[in-house]
Amino acid sequence: MPELARSLPRSWSSTLKLPKSTFPPRVSPADQTKYLQRCTDDLYAWQRRERPAQQPFVLHDGPPYANGELHIGHALNKILKDIISRIQLGQGRRVRYVPGWDCHGLPIELKALQNLREIGVNDGPVSAAVIRKSARQLAAQTVTEQMKGFRGFAVMADWENHWKTMDKDFEMRQLGIFREMVDRGLIYRKFKPVYWSPSTSTALAEAELEYKDDHISTAALVMFPLVDIPAHLTKDPLLKVKDVSVVIWTTTPWTLPANAAIAVNESLEYTIVQSEKHGHLLVAQSRFEYLQSMLKEELSIIIPSILGSELAEKITYRPLFKGPEAPAQPIIAAEFVTADSGSGLVHCAPGHGMDDYEACRARGIPVFAPVNDEGRFTEKAMPHDPTRLTGKPVLGEGNDAVLEYAQSRGQLLAQHRYEHKYPYDWRSKLPIIIRATEQWFADVADIRNNALRALEDVRFVPETGKQRLENFVKNRSEWCISRQRAWGVPIPALYHRTTGDAVLTKDSVSHIMATIEDRGIDAWWTDSVDDPAWVPPSLRDEPGTGYRRGTDTMDVWFDSGTSWTEIDVPAHERSHPADVYLEGTDQHRGWFQSGLLTYIAHQLASSSTATPRAPFKHLITHGFTLDEDGRKMSKSVGNVVHPQSIMDGTLLPPLKPRKGKGKKQAENQGLLYDALGPDALRMWAASSDYTRDVVIGKQVLQTPPQIPSHVQAAAGSASRFPPDRLVPHDQLQQVDRIALKQLSDMVLTSQKAYSNFEFYRAVNTMNRWANLEFSAFYMEAIKDRLYTLGEDSTSRRAAQTTLFHIYRHLQEVLAPITPLLVEETWEHTSDVIRAQWEHPLRRVVSTPASEWQDPTLETSYQDIMAVHSVIKNLQEQARGKKQLGSSLQSFVYLALPSDTVFHQYLSELPDLFVVSSIHLGQLGEPVPTDISQAEWQYEEAIELLDGRQGKVYVYAPADGKCPRCWRYAVSEPAENAICERCDTVVSELEATA
Repeated sequence: MPELARSLPRSWSSTLKLPKSTFPPRVSPADQTKYLQRCTDDLYAWQRRERPAQQPFVLHDGPPYANGELHIGHALNKILKDIISRIQLGQGRRVRYVPGWDCHGLPIELKALQNLREIGVNDGPVSAAVIRKSARQLAAQTVTEQMKGFRGFAVMADWENHWKTMDKDFEMRQLGIFREMVDRGLIYRKFKPVYWSPSTSTALAEAELEYKDDHISTAALVMFPLVDIPAHLTKDPLLKVKDVSVVIWTTTPWTLPANAAIAVNESLEYTIVQSEKHGHLLVAQSRFEYLQSMLKEELSIIIPSILGSELAEKITYRPLFKGPEAPAQPIIAAEFVTADSGSGLVHCAPGHGMDDYEACRARGIPVFAPVNDEGRFTEKAMPHDPTRLTGKPVLGEGNDAVLEYAQSRGQLLAQHRYEHKYPYDWRSKLPIIIRATEQWFADVADIRNNALRALEDVRFVPETGKQRLENFVKNRSEWCISRQRAWGVPIPALYHRTTGDAVLTKDSVSHIMATIEDRGIDAWWTDSVDDPAWVPPSLRDEPGTGYRRGTDTMDVWFDSGTSWTEIDVPAHERSHPADVYLEGTDQHRGWFQSGLLTYIAHQLASSSTATPRAPFKHLITHGFTLDEDGRKMSKSVGNVVHPQSIMDGTLLPPLKPRKGKGKKQAENQGLLYDALGPDALRMWAASSDYTRDVVIGKQVLQTPPQIPSHVQAAAGSASRFPPDRLVPHDQLQQVDRIALKQLSDMVLTSQKAYSNFEFYRAVNTMNRWANLEFSAFYMEAIKDRLYTLGEDSTSRRAAQTTLFHIYRHLQEVLAPITPLLVEETWEHTSDVIRAQWEHPLRRVVSTPASEWQDPTLETSYQDIMAVHSVIKNLQEQARGKKQLGSSLQSFVYLALPSDTVFHQYLSELPDLFVVSSIHLGQLGEPVPTDISQAEWQYEEAIELLDGRQGKVYVYAPADGKCPRCWRYAVSEPAENAICERCDTVVSELEATA
């Protein structure tokens, strides 16, 4: 419409009511800083003061790791949390959202060691005290940097009171939970196999593993000669079975020095075959062809069928790596043995396999693991020939040496490359091993049933998260909580200097906690090894000589898992400590699980409730962020998207100029995103179906969000409209009532989507409404009323009234997603409205008026749009032949049944269809002669919603163009003459001037 103002003589343009927007093209940095402060820190402080303290909404933060810069996954996570908080704020609740950080763990320790080496601290081993000091500084610096980034996403939170797992208060609460578990007997020490990372020399939890699908191992078939052969196999002289070897298949030949048994399945059938090269071999019957293909020779079946039950516990074999004097080892039965692959017999190394450990422990077979912390063989691997294996890495040279030895003994039947899924250390990205060590464990089996019961009253989003978490809990019997690191919370155990026996009791932990309270947690490492203060008086034999302090630290999942202790809302006031836990789907095996287990253990220890409860009422998970090719983002791949590049528009290249436009007029998506700032990033997050993996990239962002411009359009006409001039609903025009019905549908649908945590459904609903119903339909229909009618015109005020309601509700539904935009619109709202309304970010959202929900309006709208579509189609035909420019340069005749909705509000139809004139008739009546005499005309049949037929005619206008409103409504053309309607408006203006 600005072009209209420039084309009119000054006398006419001054009589128009063109929209006057005070919105700048883009928000200045100073204003953006001001708006950011208002809609985050100021808003959080306000609601803490003004909202009722009872039953606050608690969103507990899953702590990000204090290492590295923020990525797009961080943005998705924090923005989703903020949207939830703001929705609750809009429902009148006080929100408690205190951000936290996970600060311990290996990546920070490794980076600290790297920093120390860079400054020259590399002469010999670095002390734990030095590592801890460097790691603490590194974590603190990262927290400061990440917090600045999070706040830049317009996240409303209690930033001043954030927590860190390295804070003394947090560590003491964590030790308090640990003490409760010790007192209940849930913490114990055991020598058993755990996931072990040779690259970082520490035990790992399941949650600290990544599985690589294309790992290559050297698989081998190895035979072990039997010492005893079942008597019934040797009675028949025709069988001639004297020497038999059992065949095992393994993908980890390096575990053979720790072999302690061979397992069969009692229900499987086995067979003895004859090999020309290797003699009699025992293998599962169903694996005969596999063995034959691997040995590349024809095998003869000697004994066709022997049940596994005839072998288990009845025969023994000669070990390979324990020397000629070693005793024979047993053949045992185990359910985990199958004939799906390999030979149907499994070599058991209880020091290097979880299943092997359980099977051997049940028979009293000791655990043996001749591998050190660096993943190298020790002398015990081959005590009779220690130089062969000692010091060699089991995942490389050591594995080769084992195979060479087996071959030298004539027991290696075959070997081949084998690609399979294998666990890696998620930090070093290198393969791990399973290795028996002395570790501390939490007994999950004792609390598992209570944990599963606690999940029954938890709401999961998506629902599939429940089964996923339940499966992780069901399949876990214990939790290895000790790590061999310096940077972390110590496991407060004491060890007898002579026997090595560990002391860990409620009293000993309490004493150590009191000492930490007095001296600080670093003193555990810095105090003299002979300092008796750490030993409870009851254990002091002679000062400093009886016990030593342990060096293990707690699993970081235990750290963050106990973070529910920082929620300071009284437990008796709530069914669950937190209303919402929200993290990525990988946390089902991580933080969600550790939080659940520690909280259940606490409940059982305190006996505070008969019904077990989870620490969360709602458990929400989001997927990973992927690039447009569906790949995980990686610096090495170069497909990382930085949040800042979305907020400042630098991710997107300029658009090419449109046809007929110069470069200066070319649109730039980047500039549009830059104008939105943090709201651009928030719109992307809100519009994504986060329950799946979320794709982000240039193509995804190619179409900038249009809602902001629509908000400004509504604000331009309504933000200064005095509420005392509102027109009652029954005096609105039909198109206004249709617009309010559509607004009501959009608001109610969005509010329902918000309550279901389906933000993307709300955004989709808003976008559809904004683009189709508001912009393309309603705003087009009311422009003439807004710009050309008199200020006191009821028709004009009706349109302003409708825009006023739209503006109000649009602010409320957008408040959780685009708070800066809402803050900006409020800044440009008149003082009259600001005096009567609460700030939209502080407002309790309203429900659309019930009178707006008239179902007949939807039918009317569908018929209107059906006719509208035909009119547009006919206009395009004329436009294609250069007969038509503006849609106002056309008249319309509708031949429709006499009782249609169009006859009820004929006077509104020209505005609705943005044409100069509309005439109505009935199908079958003579068509007006104006149509046949028109310079051009087009016609098309129409079918209404109820199936009745009609016809639409679009034709050239007979009247002249009004220079004020541009309608072709001047019946007697004269120089600078205006139409009758405009003349009335101008006359009224002149009378009141």
